[in-house]
Amino acid sequence: MTVLHPLRLGMNIDHVATVRNARGSAYPDPVRAAKLAEEAGADGITAHLREDRRHITDADIDALVEHLSVPLNFEMAATPEMQAIALRHKPHAVCIVPEKREERTTEGGLEVAREENSLAHFIAPLREAGSRVSIFIAADRAQIEAAHRIGAAVVELHTGAYCDLHAEGQFDARDDELKRLTEMADFANHLGLEVHAGHGLTYDTVQPIAALPQVVELNIGHFLIGESIFRGLKPAIHEMRRLMDEARG
Repeated sequence: MTVLHPLRLGMNIDHVATVRNARGSAYPDPVRAAKLAEEAGADGITAHLREDRRHITDADIDALVEHLSVPLNFEMAATPEMQAIALRHKPHAVCIVPEKREERTTEGGLEVAREENSLAHFIAPLREAGSRVSIFIAADRAQIEAAHRIGAAVVELHTGAYCDLHAEGQFDARDDELKRLTEMADFANHLGLEVHAGHGLTYDTVQPIAALPQVVELNIGHFLIGESIFRGLKPAIHEMRRLMDEARG
């Protein structure tokens, strides 16, 4: 029988900064949201410092590093600028994600297999600095194998397609995507990679992913920030935590 390990919740606070930046004000404060998330039971905080600084800023990262008592998962593109910032702060985890200026949100997984050599050299200093390196990828065997070869400790499987298909009512296609996520989580675990998952997860879609025994962490942000308008941030996180724990059984 497969043993289900405790499932961690990583709270992404990017879109607190999105709301703040819409008015160019000092509020709402992403660090305050991160501390509330800690109090509500989040196991870690995720923040994506984009090249264009559309939400999280350098000052936000400085403040998070100073004030958090749970691990920081620093999402970033594979650029020299971001590598230098990560090496300066040495966060608990660094998640390498694809990034395009014109996209609204991260549209897919990183192309690791095609950029294997350059990514291996890029992440080596991060590993040496003590950060756990995660690669955000589609549930694809070739990408998982490449992530393993370059020395990543973690793969985070992109759940966006699964969530979009559910929202569109394409349930057969959704179930096919869930099957692919299930198989690839097992494959990554078999290679010795720690498996995370995230992107687009809601109360309606989280439980089938939370039930996957190989997945040890979910990273969720946009939905919880939106839901907090109606419930408050702590109750929104409590409900997500309840659903995750219920699915874990």
